[in-house]
Amino acid sequence: MEAALELHNLSFVQEGDEVVVGRLDTGSYAVFPVDGAELLHRIAEGMTVSQASAWYEASFGEPVDVHEFVTTLTDLGFVREGGTQPDPVEPVRLRWLGRAMFSPAAWVCYGVVVALWALAVRRDSAIAPHPAQIFFVRSLLIVQVVITIGQTPLLFAHEGFHVLAGRRLGLPTRLGISNRLSYIVFETRLNGLMSVPRRARYLPFIAGLVCDVLIFCVLDLTAELTRNGTGSFSLVGRICLAIAFTVVLRMAWQLQLHLRTDLYYVFATALNCHDLHDASVAMLRNRIWRALGRTHRITDEQQWTEHDRKTGLFYGPFLILVYVTLVLIAVFGTLPVVRVYGATIISSLLSGTGNARFWDSLLSVILNLTQVVVLLVLARRKRRELAGRRPRLLLKEAD
Repeated sequence: MEAALELHNLSFVQEGDEVVVGRLDTGSYAVFPVDGAELLHRIAEGMTVSQASAWYEASFGEPVDVHEFVTTLTDLGFVREGGTQPDPVEPVRLRWLGRAMFSPAAWVCYGVVVALWALAVRRDSAIAPHPAQIFFVRSLLIVQVVITIGQTPLLFAHEGFHVLAGRRLGLPTRLGISNRLSYIVFETRLNGLMSVPRRARYLPFIAGLVCDVLIFCVLDLTAELTRNGTGSFSLVGRICLAIAFTVVLRMAWQLQLHLRTDLYYVFATALNCHDLHDASVAMLRNRIWRALGRTHRITDEQQWTEHDRKTGLFYGPFLILVYVTLVLIAVFGTLPVVRVYGATIISSLLSGTGNARFWDSLLSVILNLTQVVVLLVLARRKRRELAGRRPRLLLKEAD
């Protein structure tokens, strides 16, 4: 007698004419047509492969290659090996805190903070972000150390909001540490987010930006409230303004959609796309190769869903605007800071070893170079790890 196929616990989320099916524990998902998802439903409910095949033919009036279908399920990691137990369902910790942080009362508090900041900056624009705020003291070393140390808990808070927004939905979101390009970053692993309806995914994606806005407003308000009797900013206030400016840069950095930032995922979710970036880049490159007559370099576009391919036709050229945004951030945010830093370094190093500013600038340069070396080593190690991993089929259209 034919045994039923044993599957892991799977989630089914219908999105238009497609159904996203996947495993919450591993983050492996695939996009199925409605009839394919129905077939998978029957198998998950206990039908044997032969019974499910006969049901499909009776329901849809055409046969199905059930062996190829089972192979696809196996490649996706949906099939459970014989004798293994079903995936244990573990309770999600801190779900209550996630609900509290994004409750109606919490949103009212967040709105009050933003409103107070708006009133403060309207009364005195000195607390508005400006590159000169970075240099709150003359010592470059102190500036660098304070901002580096001060950013760490803020980055943790940013990702913590992502984690709590996911756990609010009962998802096992986790926090990790990695690097992106030349930066050490905290990363939130939003495991299982594709297991919830599309409208529920927006908050976990934008939760970090919500945190950044709140931190920025609180820092500026602290600077305003700690002014000296003369009206000038205190040391605490200047430090707050310096760190607040770096928060603004981090929020602007979210516009770099090609790096798959939080805003990229919001954009992709709104367009109902599963792999928008890779699909759009491939479509754009294929158009270029076709125009140049180099068709042998064209990428197979069938590995993405039809909707992703259609959306990618206009999203690919849109990426050019993203690079323009990157230039604007550099011109108005990064370069003014680099120019002052570089000028200070040069003048201090030329002042001679008898000047305290010489040693301050030298140590600052050494610290910067050390960070670059460490980050390059981490990036190289990460590339080796990725190269050694077996690729998984994620969010591709399943037959």
